Amino acid sequence: MTITESLTLMLALLYGATQLWWAGKRFGAIAATISLLLALVISASLTLLVGTAIAIAGLALLQWRKPAFAKGDLRINDLRAGCQNLIVLSLLIVAIQYTVNSLMLKAGIADPWVARPNVVDAFLPIAGAIEVKGIVSLGLWDQNHPAAAVMLGIVLLTGLLCKRAFCGWACPIGLAGEYLYKLRKRVIKEELMPPRWLDWPLRMLKYLLLAGFIYLVVGMPAMGIPGYLQGNYHRIADLKMALFFLTPGLVTLCCFALILMIASWRRQGFCRYLCPYGAILGILSFFSPLKIRRNQQECLIDKGMKCDKCTRACPANIIVHTKTTVRSDECQACMRCVAACPKKAALGFGLPGNHMLSARSLMLGVLAIMFFLPLVAWLFGYWDSQIPDAIRMQLLQVADHIGH
Repeated sequence: MTITESLTLMLALLYGATQLWWAGKRFGAIAATISLLLALVISASLTLLVGTAIAIAGLALLQWRKPAFAKGDLRINDLRAGCQNLIVLSLLIVAIQYTVNSLMLKAGIADPWVARPNVVDAFLPIAGAIEVKGIVSLGLWDQNHPAAAVMLGIVLLTGLLCKRAFCGWACPIGLAGEYLYKLRKRVIKEELMPPRWLDWPLRMLKYLLLAGFIYLVVGMPAMGIPGYLQGNYHRIADLKMALFFLTPGLVTLCCFALILMIASWRRQGFCRYLCPYGAILGILSFFSPLKIRRNQQECLIDKGMKCDKCTRACPANIIVHTKTTVRSDECQACMRCVAACPKKAALGFGLPGNHMLSARSLMLGVLAIMFFLPLVAWLFGYWDSQIPDAIRMQLLQVADHIGH
């Protein structure tokens, strides 16, 4: 685990512990802190220790400069935006480190302080799915990109437990789409919403893409998985993916332009129409116990008043104000509807029986899944790639000639 990864991981987990403390959950905060200390003792890792020290200093500075965000006292929309932007910032730092590491290896230089961050394997979902199939069918753990399977499992777990909160609280592509949409609205203020007869077929596109990816994974014979995982293409699959985006061809550029147009044309356009992750998380969200729920005893509508602020606030255009429970696959648990509700007790996100979660609790749940499980995977040896730098150097020189 690199310094960047350990810093991000420890910052998120220590922030979660402080949130539990300020929320009055002292036992949870103490238990979380003890678990992190045990991880430090078990691993005896210098990088984790340095990351912890910097994280503590960063949290102290955050509390001093931004006490509202530090203590989670911000409004729902501000808290969510802060969480999204911090995750994007950490990914940007990871991208810079990965680029520097790749350039150094290309030049024949290996520096352990600028090592390859394994979290970039999160952008290899198909490889991760093949690895999961290898684990299930053959009991075979991939040593080249183990973080790919870990991160795929983590994202799917967020959908199963927290609905599509990963999309609403963590996804960097979703946040980029929000910025593109706001930029377009400054120039063209109309909503440009597609008609209902077109919206539904467009929503099915992401499920078709998901079906295509599932077909690739399911169609691979189990006996062919060991050969694929040990092949040179899989060893530098992350680099091949990076080159695909950094040196795109004409067709790729046209696809990028289409994605940017859709993202700016309609709010959450990419998430709604093209994202395969959104498709599978949407399916899993039906099984999540957490949902947007309306308390009819408190809602203004059931008292004879007119109010649809929750529906107007929903970026997915879900009809919220007439439903007791929102079960839509497009709900990202962003809680914008809850923030817009004039009656605090009328609408919430939580379990059946009016057991609602605060926005801070939802954020902490997502952060715990996203950052604690990689720590566990790393402690048990299922995170760091075992490809020697010398092998990566050799493969980097001939990356353009390596195919499936």
